[in-house]
Amino acid sequence: MTLRLDAASPEPPFAQLRAQVTAQIGDGTLRPGDRLPTVRALADELGIAPNTVARAYRELEADGLLVGRGRAGTFVTDPVARGESDDDHTAAEQAAATYADTVRSLGLDPREALAVVRRALGV
Repeated sequence: MTLRLDAASPEPPFAQLRAQVTAQIGDGTLRPGDRLPTVRALADELGIAPNTVARAYRELEADGLLVGRGRAGTFVTDPVARGESDDDHTAAEQAAATYADTVRSLGLDPREALAVVRRALGV
């Protein structure tokens, strides 16, 4: 798993981490059952506060992409266990990639693009 933060990005570090982990799950780099680095280890590696990594992990857990198992660690969940078929997951990832490309071509700020999605989802 390779994660990089862009200090010049308007997107906060926790959101960058969340997006990168989501993408790596979507493209198969991270597979169901894979263990992620501990919060402290990843924070040290990236040179950021542990709370930043913890927030990204919490939000990914809320999204159903990760599961925390206490001292055992944090793991990628299985799409079947989440009630998704591989086809559903792939279609959603493709739609998200298309949306991201459209947003970039329009010059929309990433935060506003996420707000548009949240409004569309009613969350």
